[in-house]
Amino acid sequence: MTDLQTRAATTGVDAEADLALKAKHRSMWASGDYPTLASDLIWDLGRRVVDAVDPRPGERVLDIAAGSGNVAIPAALRGATVVASDLAPELFETGRRLATEAGAELEWREADAEALPFDDASFDVATSCVGIMFAPHHERAADELVRVVRRDGRIGLLSWTPEGFIGQMFGVMKPYAPPPPPGAQPAPRWGDEAHVRELLGDRVDDVVARRDTILVDRFATAEAFRDYFKTHYGPTIAVYSRIADDPEQVAALDAALVDNARAHGADDGVMRWEYLLLTARRR
Repeated sequence: MTDLQTRAATTGVDAEADLALKAKHRSMWASGDYPTLASDLIWDLGRRVVDAVDPRPGERVLDIAAGSGNVAIPAALRGATVVASDLAPELFETGRRLATEAGAELEWREADAEALPFDDASFDVATSCVGIMFAPHHERAADELVRVVRRDGRIGLLSWTPEGFIGQMFGVMKPYAPPPPPGAQPAPRWGDEAHVRELLGDRVDDVVARRDTILVDRFATAEAFRDYFKTHYGPTIAVYSRIADDPEQVAALDAALVDNARAHGADDGVMRWEYLLLTARRR
């Protein structure tokens, strides 16, 4: 029995259905070109997480849903012993190349955020940058996050807010996406401070949360943004794939994504994408 099956059984979740769901998630994130998107648009977010948790030489750091390493690589460059984990190991090839180019040494490990294959209290620091938020069952992911951090260890989470551009984009795509599986929660809720505080509960102290934005100036028009996300971003690709045989729905989603991007400044050449950065200390 896999780690996921074991933990699913103990929480009353249908293990086989959960495995199928996670296989779909892995395929979604492996589609398109998320490593290029991360490098083009949001690489600096990783450094902001690293600055917030301040990993020190010799400390063990786990980056959950690490993608191609925008947190893990800068953390390793500070001398920490880093494990970059992700449900989609297809993203690691780019991460390994970027780490080599930067002179960083770290471990890459396939792992589900809801069933981490690590011992209790085995890390000094745990992080996630727009990653753990996409685990469908928030309580399970939060439980695993807290479980692997030692007493007085540090947690750093950066997530898109529901009210910000990316959160609004998911709202635009929702009518064209399949219904969420039972028990799944919307990813942007991790950008709601009250929700994350509830998930972590009394297992943490010293919670600090702030909202900020990252400036994105890559796109000259709202249409350019839409076309980039249609070819690079797994969740957008998955929604378009679902409606591919319905030209009217495709046209409607095309227009809705353009309208949303235009409302957030895309036609002016500068967009600001809001996120929540939350840090805490394990009790």
